Amino acid sequence: MRAVNDRPSSINASEGCAQPFICPLTKVRVGMSCRIKQLSASPEIAHRLREMGLCEDQQIKLLSQQSNLICQVCNVRLGISAELAEAIWVEPVSKEELAA
Repeated sequence: MRAVNDRPSSINASEGCAQPFICPLTKVRVGMSCRIKQLSASPEIAHRLREMGLCEDQQIKLLSQQSNLICQVCNVRLGISAELAEAIWVEPVSKEELAA
């Protein structure tokens, strides 16, 4: 049983994460804020991510990207594996949305 499902079928991005495309969290630049659009993981893993605050439409900020990723969610820092981050599909948040 795999923890990560296939990629979403409606993805338009080929490299990186450029608006209005969505991409895996692993493709986001450090320091960038984004919004979670889809959790492409098994139901059990997706449920656990939602319990930790990583749910659809939640804004997050990528703080570090090395062997693991550290992101800020609701003023809490969470570390997740790169494999798990591949299952979290995000879109960039515009500067206007950040100011609001």
